[in-house]
Amino acid sequence: MTDPHRTFLGVERSATGRRWVHALNLRAEATAGRMARESNVPDLVARVLAARGVEADEAPRFLDPTIRDLMPDPSTLTQMDVAAARLADAVERREGIAIFGDYDVDGAASAALLHRYLRHMGIDAPIRIPDRVTEGYGPNPHAMRDMAAAGATLIVTVDCGTGSFDALEAARAIGVDVLVLDHHQTGPALPPAVAIVNPNRQDDLSGQGHLCAAGVVFMTLVAVSRELRRRGHSPASLPNILDDLDIVALATVCDVVPLIGFNRALVVRGLVRMRSLENAGLKALAEVSRLAGPIDTFHLGFLLGPRINAGGRIGEAHLGSRLLTIRDAGEAHELAEQLHLLNAERQAMEKDMLAEAEHEVRTEIGNGTGPAILVAGGANWHPGIVGLIAARLRERFARPAFAISFDAKGRGTGSGRSIPGFDIGGFVRRAVEDGILVKGGGHGMAAGLTIERERLADFRAAAEDQARETVTRLMANDLLRFDGAVSAVGLTTALVEKLERAGPFGAGHAQPLFALPRHRLVSALEVGTGGHVKATLRSADGADASAIAFRAVGSPLGDALMRNRDRLVHAAGTLSIDRYQGREKVSVRITDIGEAPV
Repeated sequence: MTDPHRTFLGVERSATGRRWVHALNLRAEATAGRMARESNVPDLVARVLAARGVEADEAPRFLDPTIRDLMPDPSTLTQMDVAAARLADAVERREGIAIFGDYDVDGAASAALLHRYLRHMGIDAPIRIPDRVTEGYGPNPHAMRDMAAAGATLIVTVDCGTGSFDALEAARAIGVDVLVLDHHQTGPALPPAVAIVNPNRQDDLSGQGHLCAAGVVFMTLVAVSRELRRRGHSPASLPNILDDLDIVALATVCDVVPLIGFNRALVVRGLVRMRSLENAGLKALAEVSRLAGPIDTFHLGFLLGPRINAGGRIGEAHLGSRLLTIRDAGEAHELAEQLHLLNAERQAMEKDMLAEAEHEVRTEIGNGTGPAILVAGGANWHPGIVGLIAARLRERFARPAFAISFDAKGRGTGSGRSIPGFDIGGFVRRAVEDGILVKGGGHGMAAGLTIERERLADFRAAAEDQARETVTRLMANDLLRFDGAVSAVGLTTALVEKLERAGPFGAGHAQPLFALPRHRLVSALEVGTGGHVKATLRSADGADASAIAFRAVGSPLGDALMRNRDRLVHAAGTLSIDRYQGREKVSVRITDIGEAPV
């Protein structure tokens, strides 16, 4: 949709090294005009939608997505009908069912979703989440045998299991059935299971590979209810699965899957459900997070999600799923407080690890362009935080990054995060096939791995060999796409509320980006403990805009903000409403600045 020849505000190279361009090409401009005229969509909202490929006649449905309209037939997923029938059998026979999940938000939400459904049907299905340090990712033979010994005749793995050959072989050897509900990429070979429902398995033609695991579980439960109704169960006896859309929305946002198609409907409708705070655990978590204003995707991704993740990162792995299944308000509040404290501890650990990782990376880059894929490692790093470090390195240096924690024996546990256009999960799988990694997997934007320290040089060499050309091209074509320009005087809450009609925004549906042209950078100073830069931008007519650049200190953007105080700049940023003690004001999150001619 972007015409690379239409430079925006004449910025060919910004503070972060990017070229600024119009998000709308001439065709999209025409589409926005038609949308505004024919569908009565505000002009600014029409521009945002057209820039993201929404056609004029699609606007009404896009702005009001429904589960009914956008949910595909669950049976289109490979082996879905087999999985639904096996779960329906287990419900009718009152079998012992156990749930094995992952320790992140998607894993916790997926496990909670299935647990809540089965609880309604009279089955108390225990949830097991592996310890990140002692057990690692995914099912293991010991866990399978433990759950079988506790009475499980059916084990359901959620957000994991597609690559767990040893664990599923162990389950088969002791006569326990396993269902896998997952979304991670995989090779052609699959472990033994009654069914593996995964839209990213190579023989799945459903086109639903953008779903997170909770989305897969949601579709599976729809299929189970359909199967139970076919067998004569009354609709009134079955759970209302839509009541748990708040959990699905949380997982969809926090797992950073594209907010398109059915995912968009899950989040839009899930947010509506979440704002009623019917889930005791989510309500308690919102309270300890001091969440202000209507819950939106920012709150899910940056306030609620990190606290649920904190249990799996540095605390007890089961805390997140426990919180999402709890019904007692008092117990929920105690658990939410515990997660809140763990999150604060995680933040302090992350700060120290990030400083060490950035020092290593800057040394490696030196005065050159540096490696195509950054690889940082530490002997004293907490393995539960390496994913966050990889994300920060990716964000700071605009290229794929891995962070690895090595134990005393030299075995490393790491996570990787990518940039759009480079499949990091595929890269990790190839490294496993080549014998460089002990194990690993993931998807296009994120991956996990296990590596021996002596193979680290081989891993870096493979990264250069396989990624240099692609990543160099992606970095060279790193464009900042603008939906339009605004002035400080026009930054009203009414404007932001209009833009929110085109949301929710996130992966695959980027938040609108605007420029504040030729504004004076009145002030810029470091605030907080996270390296943020708070700034004031003043328009020619004397109106001020409050702005902030998160985690910018020491970065090219932070340096440029400090260097350009009291000068005219073109500022780039996204808009939001700050709500504090009943007051509302518009804030600009600065993502870049460009030179403004005097």
